[in-house]
Amino acid sequence: MTYAKILGFWLAIPVVEGVLAYGLAWLLLDETIPDTLSIPLLAGAVGYALANIQLSFLPAPQSEQGSIAGVISRQFDVASTGVGEAGIALVGSAIALLTVAVVHWQLRRDVTTGINRMLVALALVVVFTSGGSQVGLATGPLESVFESALSLPSLYLLGLGGLGILLGGWFRSPRLIQAVAREYASLGPKRSIAAFIPAFLVAQAAIALGYPISFNKVMISSIVGAGLVGGSSGSGGVSTTKTGYTVGAWIASMVGGGAISFALYHVLAALPGLG
Repeated sequence: MTYAKILGFWLAIPVVEGVLAYGLAWLLLDETIPDTLSIPLLAGAVGYALANIQLSFLPAPQSEQGSIAGVISRQFDVASTGVGEAGIALVGSAIALLTVAVVHWQLRRDVTTGINRMLVALALVVVFTSGGSQVGLATGPLESVFESALSLPSLYLLGLGGLGILLGGWFRSPRLIQAVAREYASLGPKRSIAAFIPAFLVAQAAIALGYPISFNKVMISSIVGAGLVGGSSGSGGVSTTKTGYTVGAWIASMVGGGAISFALYHVLAALPGLG
């Protein structure tokens, strides 16, 4: 049942990401809707989500993780008896409104600068989300070794994952940056915003549900969806050939990875002393 849910989530990612990114790109590129309205509202939605995501270093009663909204609500006794969830939602809404106000103020001062700052902030949020997802995937199989065989806390495992993703980003990311920036679609600032927001929300939903996902699939689906929208702010220029090859690689990697792991398990199980 768990595998069926994960597989269903995987299959839904390209569709959900593409539709959301397409809709947001259409909204942002619509010249009848002012940027000082659409962009702050989207920033507020991201702010609300950030205020409510579970973070391992934040305390929470009867829980392993807490959220920014939860900590603030308890600190100021907003989440009083009987209205705990409502109090957390109230704090989250306040953070969202503050985000809307700040972004609106930036855009009123200078639209171009405000959009660029919004884009950089979203990129940092997406990188943060990607790190949590990918480090968890890469180091998850090592947890039992660290805790039982080495008697080391999970913090060391997280440090190892953080170091690995830092070195990987330093040495291996330039080629992928070029591919994502130019080969799938030609994205301007507004299309990039439209691609980042669904990627962040879907990836956070997967983390909350405990479903391992490919962040490459999440990001590329958003980029393609945003690139499909026409408009005067630059054409999307979606490459159907590149996208087709990528979809084929996704399918091949899923099937091939499962088949290779299955075969290696049986080979190692048949060896003396390893069965």
